[in-house]
Amino acid sequence: MTTEARDAYRQQFGGATTEGAEWLRALRTGAMTAFDTHGFPTTRNEDWHFTSPAPIIEAAFAPMMPALGTLTAADVEPFLVPGTEWATLVFVNGRYAPQLSRVEHLPDGVRVMNLASALLEEPTLVGAHLGSLARYDQQAFAFTALNTALLRDGAFLHVRQDTVVETPIHLVYLSDAGAEGGVSYPRNLIVVDRHAKATIIEQYGATGDARYFTNAVTEAVIADGATLTHYKVQREGRKAFHVGHIEATQGRDSHFISFSFATGAALSRNNIYTRLAGAGCGATLNGLYMLDGEQICDHQTSIEHAEPNCYSRELYKGVLDDSSHGVFNGKVYVHPVAQKTDGKQTNNTLLLSPRARIDTKPQLEIFADDVKCTHGATIGQLDDRMAFYLKSRGVGAESARQLLTYAFAADVLETIELEPLKGELEKSALERFVSK
Repeated sequence: MTTEARDAYRQQFGGATTEGAEWLRALRTGAMTAFDTHGFPTTRNEDWHFTSPAPIIEAAFAPMMPALGTLTAADVEPFLVPGTEWATLVFVNGRYAPQLSRVEHLPDGVRVMNLASALLEEPTLVGAHLGSLARYDQQAFAFTALNTALLRDGAFLHVRQDTVVETPIHLVYLSDAGAEGGVSYPRNLIVVDRHAKATIIEQYGATGDARYFTNAVTEAVIADGATLTHYKVQREGRKAFHVGHIEATQGRDSHFISFSFATGAALSRNNIYTRLAGAGCGATLNGLYMLDGEQICDHQTSIEHAEPNCYSRELYKGVLDDSSHGVFNGKVYVHPVAQKTDGKQTNNTLLLSPRARIDTKPQLEIFADDVKCTHGATIGQLDDRMAFYLKSRGVGAESARQLLTYAFAADVLETIELEPLKGELEKSALERFVSK
């Protein structure tokens, strides 16, 4: 890390050291110390071997300018799911925009607010969990360290025991023209108590063509018997950079369901980590990334089986065109005590161009002897026989290419149980392929 980059982030940190309670100041200081100690990762770091963060580091992003209040409900509308009235928190340039948000009609037992307010209204609960999951003590997690040191706002969700939230809660992070040259640090904290159930949509996008950096972290505490379904939709601007880290811990008989949909940003990185810390729990991690031009998208997943009789399922698919570059590194770690583990991991990639590239590394580390675990990866091009079959039935070559590509992607989209969102993402995928 260059001295200039270190000084720039140190300067950003200087303005945050006096904000908040003593525990928050200590958390920030510890994270900044870790960042100072380890610095940014390079491709010599195993977890960053295929993706260089140099474009982000060299850009030297300054703190993002607050929104000028020029965005209206009409600007937010394209990022919502049509026909829904879900509770929605909107953030513009990293700051909460209450005039664009709606949090009515939530059931008793649910608290949803921006994190800055939660630090004042729920200090005990936030203090017990914020910073307790998302690791930042290694060079690979330098961006998490920066987020922790420089966090300002984000979303807070607490679902009390036995409460079922029937409709999703939508978090919308937008960057406008004023985001040019800036960085934001969204921080989300989700706490789902015993036997509770909730669905979160965490979405990132842009209303303009600015060049900016989003450094986001989400922590999720899923108690015994609880279920959290988390959808992340990353459709940042084409000049933007995005690094996101999601880390969950699961209690006994709990379920964590994650879906990552990534089509935006010039360079994006998504870490999805979960620790199955109670017997009988399960995790399902699925995702779809669609790239073209010179886009780079890196998915790193980690499923840690720490207790017996747990299961995990993982399916990630990628569609790469032009000179794009995809990365998938999936880790499944089974502790000695985690007998009767049942795990399956798959990564499938479709290359639409001879210049497109995928680096895939599914990993299993098993230290128990009574388990059933499999992993695998496939890389291929469109099936010429299927294309010929369609053309022989009167379908044009370009239409055949679009149909076959969409069919490949639709397979993983079908795993989305939230029908309105599934329909919207299917539409987005189809439009992308048709536009090509």
